[in-house]
Amino acid sequence: MNAKNETITPIKSYRDLMVWRKSVELVEDVYILTARFTSNERFGLISQMRRSAVSIPSNISEGWGRKRTGSYVQFLSIASGSLAELTTQLEISHRLGFIDKDQFDVLENKMSEIGKMLFVLIQKLEKHR
Repeated sequence: MNAKNETITPIKSYRDLMVWRKSVELVEDVYILTARFTSNERFGLISQMRRSAVSIPSNISEGWGRKRTGSYVQFLSIASGSLAELTTQLEISHRLGFIDKDQFDVLENKMSEIGKMLFVLIQKLEKHR
């Protein structure tokens, strides 16, 4: 038990990982946000941002499914790369006026948190290789 008298649940699936859960929430946020973009961006930023966002939890789950630490680290690294891509695309969207400063800040904070979580998870797995 931890300090708050809560039971610590063992991780049985990638769905139990907070980083995966937060990544799925980020996908929802990106879809909602990009739905407001102009239709001429459908095949530009909208498509790129959605693919980058979906890639993050997808790679977390695919790596988990590989059942090998080395493969899992590789897929977590790909997820981290997709997060960096999305960060750039978000910056471009902000500079082009598709999203305002508040929307940008909220998503940037979420992405920063996910990035830190991925980094820590990768570091822990690499120690146990």
